[in-house]
Amino acid sequence: MDRNAKIYVAGHRGLVGSAIVRKLQAEGYGNLVLRTSKELDLRNQVATSQFFEAEKLDHVFLAAAKVGGIVANSTYPADFIYDNLAIQNNVIHNSRLTGVKRLLFLGSTCIYPKLSPQPIKEEYLLTGPLEPTNDAYAIAKIAGITLCRSCNRQYGTRFLAAMPTNLYGPGDNFDLEKSHVLPALLRKFHEAKKKQESGVRSQESGEKGNITVTIWGSGSPKREFLHVDDLADACLFLMNLPEETYSRLLAMPEAPALINVGTGEEVSIKELALLIKEIVGFEGRLEFDSSKPDGTPRKLCDVSRLHELGWKHRTGLREGVRSTYEWYKRQEKL
Repeated sequence: MDRNAKIYVAGHRGLVGSAIVRKLQAEGYGNLVLRTSKELDLRNQVATSQFFEAEKLDHVFLAAAKVGGIVANSTYPADFIYDNLAIQNNVIHNSRLTGVKRLLFLGSTCIYPKLSPQPIKEEYLLTGPLEPTNDAYAIAKIAGITLCRSCNRQYGTRFLAAMPTNLYGPGDNFDLEKSHVLPALLRKFHEAKKKQESGVRSQESGEKGNITVTIWGSGSPKREFLHVDDLADACLFLMNLPEETYSRLLAMPEAPALINVGTGEEVSIKELALLIKEIVGFEGRLEFDSSKPDGTPRKLCDVSRLHELGWKHRTGLREGVRSTYEWYKRQEKL
């Protein structure tokens, strides 16, 4: 991408979009087009069409989406499928109509079957049933991938779909009902620690083990976590691939125009909880509520396709969780 290219980051205030903006600005891309959801509702077909016609964009990062963890996905499935279908249909369709050079569509590895072989290769898409707790969101993202592929095949567009693993970092959502597992655990342990310290100060009992943090599920499912700044770095890397390499990626016979973005490393929810407990400094007890759903038992990306192109993550989990927790504490004081 030329440094003066007109680049639209859809969803620039979200976790992913804000990280992409930070990365683009750090790398000297100054011609960024940004709109809040109040300024432009991407679910609105007419408004989105008028925006694309007026702006004549060169490149698009499609990071706008309705996202959430297992609680939100289970509670609001109709909202998740409707909003995401509307947003991506309008952006991808109008990118095609107005001649956008390259578009990067961001999804999630929840698109893959619940019991997919591990690690999950791109070609495993649509080879088995989805995880029921987030199938509405996953189906929307699968439709987005198919739309990108269809535009490429029928109209010769250059649209690529990138599927990141579980993300975390500055700008994350820490709402206990709507957030993903890592930020939810950070907030739970942080609030438990504050209660703990308040109780110790008031009672002067010195007993710090009398507060329990309850975690959904058995703790046995394994997850892969990627720092959002690493994802932003990967997004810029992909959008700047040489034409020949980019064309090969779009035409991969096993899984065209689709690439996983992750670390290739996994940790159990119990191990993650213990790590966050240590970083936060909570000294109470953990309890796993096995009556709550675990979700997919394992979801490890095969990132060999991305590694072969020359990109690898830089942020280790401990380092990333610690920096995210420091960011969260700073926001709490604002």
